[in-house]
Amino acid sequence: MKGQRTERLVRLASKFFLYPSKLFSLTELAEEFGVSKTVISDDVVVVDNAISEEGLGRMQVDRGRSGGAKFISACSPEYKYATLAKVASELSAPDRNLPGGLIYYSDILFNPDTAFALGRCMASVFEDTEADVIMTTEVKGIPIGMFTARAMGVPLAICRFRNRPGDGAAVGVHYPSANGDVKTMYLGTRQLAKGTRVLIVDDFMRGGSTAAGMLLMAKEFGAKPVGIGVFLACDEPKEKTVPKHRSLLTLSHDKKGRNHISVSDDIDKKM
Repeated sequence: MKGQRTERLVRLASKFFLYPSKLFSLTELAEEFGVSKTVISDDVVVVDNAISEEGLGRMQVDRGRSGGAKFISACSPEYKYATLAKVASELSAPDRNLPGGLIYYSDILFNPDTAFALGRCMASVFEDTEADVIMTTEVKGIPIGMFTARAMGVPLAICRFRNRPGDGAAVGVHYPSANGDVKTMYLGTRQLAKGTRVLIVDDFMRGGSTAAGMLLMAKEFGAKPVGIGVFLACDEPKEKTVPKHRSLLTLSHDKKGRNHISVSDDIDKKM
């Protein structure tokens, strides 16, 4: 369908946005829109310039003989910081404080618009990991895990704390919790393959025991962890049970025990 260029650009951009990280053949796109491959290549440049200017990501083009283009959902440092600063401000409301120095944030994570933006931020932080699958835990890890997977164009594997018959065969691992108890998590045998590159994503980290459990799960499957990303991490204790992680937001407490939410130091703050 040849049509007008404006219509073609809109439809072309929609294809890329709907399927992040999926490689589209330039030859097939040219045939679909009834134009030459050169015209489609020029259109991709226009789309790339527009989304880059908005800080929404970029186009990646394969100039080889077969030729292809895909949308990389990597938001700019400015977009990341503005998004996270807004969420941090919302979470800083005194009525969100919970006993034990915790913060109520379920409504934030289960708001599709906010979770979508947070998933894009998380995907941008781990853009270079080339993850094959995102791993998270039920329940509050699911929204940010799902939208991170969506942004990176990969599937989501969910570790559960109870194995249900409808989940099919599963692998269970035991891991120590922060209070010294031993907990168990399960992952369906069909969700992860040997050699898979796994990005672990979770909603909250204090000591890191849940993330450590997911590392054990990845090891059990013979998968390769490529990073640990957390929506909100406590600054204490400094020493976590996982070797390394990156968080979008940091929860700290002053001498009077009051909560403070801030954008994590390792998030680019260029404005």
